[in-house]
Amino acid sequence: MPANQAAVEQRMKRWQEQRWLLDAVVRTIGPDWDQGRLAGLLRTCGPVAAADVESARNRIRKFDDMSREFARVAARRERIARHEEEQEHSVAARESYFIAALFYASAQWPIFEDSRENRRLDQKKVECYSKYALYADHEVRKAEIPFQGKSLPGWLHLPSVRSAGRVPCVISIPGMDAFKEGRVAMYGDRMLERGVAVLAIEGPGQYEALLRGIHADTANWLDAGKEMIAWVRSQPELDPERVAVTGSSFGSFWATQVASVDSRIKGCAVQMVAHEPARYTLFHLESPTFKLRFMFMSGYEDEEEFDRFMQGMSLEGIGEKISCPYLVVAGEDDSHSPIEYTYRLLDTIKSAKELILYEGADHGVAGSSSAELGPNPGNYLADWLKDRLDDKSMESRHTFVDLGGHAEVTGFEEATRRYSWA
Repeated sequence: MPANQAAVEQRMKRWQEQRWLLDAVVRTIGPDWDQGRLAGLLRTCGPVAAADVESARNRIRKFDDMSREFARVAARRERIARHEEEQEHSVAARESYFIAALFYASAQWPIFEDSRENRRLDQKKVECYSKYALYADHEVRKAEIPFQGKSLPGWLHLPSVRSAGRVPCVISIPGMDAFKEGRVAMYGDRMLERGVAVLAIEGPGQYEALLRGIHADTANWLDAGKEMIAWVRSQPELDPERVAVTGSSFGSFWATQVASVDSRIKGCAVQMVAHEPARYTLFHLESPTFKLRFMFMSGYEDEEEFDRFMQGMSLEGIGEKISCPYLVVAGEDDSHSPIEYTYRLLDTIKSAKELILYEGADHGVAGSSSAELGPNPGNYLADWLKDRLDDKSMESRHTFVDLGGHAEVTGFEEATRRYSWA
């Protein structure tokens, strides 16, 4: 069965024109044609999910296969989890429940409407992740952050090994195609391993929040950010003075907004950037799935109205309000958001700032030897956040990692000379 009704696909002109081409690309390249979704699943779930990932990859031959095949993998893993649970094998059960939850969430992605199937998959995702939380090797709690008469859903992860007293916390914001359940790895999570709690959150327009009728607009993440920060500071285990924020992809846009609303935030670290105003590159030059999904996320059914709405989707005036240290981890050849817009944003930020730029790397800060041979992007970001939470001082700097993995550190003024538009 198609993932969406015909009326949904007819909302967007380029979707209709390129629908045949989309299926041809999926058939030729596979389900990672637009981004490294399977690699992300494997990274978060670990090697135990390798066969699940390959099963999905081999079965997906066109766009409408994606939801069905991800859900097939999820249902199989859920059956395994229930069997292991009956046998009182708690470790095996938690692994399969975790994998099932992430595949149910992945099955939601191709559905661009509030349908019965979308809600069924969402319910299964939450059920499986709740089971994982019951057996996890660290404390995981459901979070509900009050927002405009409703609530934003999240999961609070507390490190199993922590120092005495209250622990620092990072608010972790996924991108437009990502979800809160995928923000913390099943094993060896970078922030938890560093003794830092993580609030993995879905804000306006994202997955569970979207199905609660909370759409994304140009500014409501500013108010949502205030509520998230207040919620973190109200938790007895968390240190109210040691809170930071991070975001990936479109989450880099929202995390930047959140960092601008509170002068006590210790740091903001973003990666896989989405800094271009109005998202022309993403919504007009990249896969048509991005635009149709964000129309759903923002509550628009008319494409012309959506295009007018997107003209206000900008970080103009936001950088000037950021007072905490700010880190960007980015690929030089990001095809979703040209890197020049990141430089323009950084130019408006007057607090200590850093850009680590990987030569030839794509939106996922991958696909280049610079990311493989140079400083590991994920570790770099995690250590940077831990240093900020520990009140270590820093000065502004620009780090360029070349194809050989060598990191050249300079000032911003010198670095921007390499780009003619600067």
